[in-house]
Amino acid sequence: MEGKEEDVRLGANKFTERQPIGTSAQTDKDYREPPPAPLFEPGELHSWSFWRAGIAEFMATFLFLYITVLTVMGVVRSPSKCATVGIQGIAWAFGGMIFALVYCTAGISGGHINPAVTFGLLLARKLSLTRAVFYMIMQCLGAICGAGVVKGFQGHQYEVLGGGANVVAAGYSKGDGLGAEIVGTFVLVYTVFSATDAKRNARDSHVPILAPLPIGFAVFLVHLATIPITGTGINPARSLGAAIVYNKEHAWDDMWIFWVGPFIGAALAALYHQIVIRAIPFKTRA
Repeated sequence: MEGKEEDVRLGANKFTERQPIGTSAQTDKDYREPPPAPLFEPGELHSWSFWRAGIAEFMATFLFLYITVLTVMGVVRSPSKCATVGIQGIAWAFGGMIFALVYCTAGISGGHINPAVTFGLLLARKLSLTRAVFYMIMQCLGAICGAGVVKGFQGHQYEVLGGGANVVAAGYSKGDGLGAEIVGTFVLVYTVFSATDAKRNARDSHVPILAPLPIGFAVFLVHLATIPITGTGINPARSLGAAIVYNKEHAWDDMWIFWVGPFIGAALAALYHQIVIRAIPFKTRA
């Protein structure tokens, strides 16, 4: 009997818990918080990796608009929603493209593909203001080019079918549209922060590999919820690119909603993750 008790004690000490949970998981023994990115970093302008990252953001947003605008046009063109992919198909197109493009570009630029995501990460000091502004410019240019190529291929159909431009739907107020954009972007940016959390990456080796999946799935779910309200923006570059190429008055009437809403949602998500979830301002420094 004494031998069995000894075996139990040895086993308990030898095979420790592989994955601590709850408060026991909040350890800093194997992780050190990285320093915040500088606000201005002029040296970046002389680095090829800086320009390569911007090109990656341009190309990703270009492909994103090309595929998604074509999908939206295909659904609008169909006389019956049962004869096409419908709202679910549009949501899958947006979410699936984000999943694929984040996977492809995460190692180069971080895979933002969205000025709201870039803005949220800037507020959390994950990148410099120099890089953030450059990313936003390249994202908007990519979106304009993506929508422009669709119009170049299908000029008449593009005009008739609305060009994938975002507008607040009839029966909803501008406040409804703004609220939908704020909450939708909060869901997306909060998911981005959680999926790319450096502390989780240090603890769970599988997290970086799976990060594009929850981000794409968040985009899919938000589209299911808000397509009937605003057509779902949650990405100022996507809304701007479609509006510029479509260039009709009603596409510009609500444009402020698709910039103000996502930026507010991104700011709230950044504050929530950094202050509440990670409690970074409250951590004592040695």
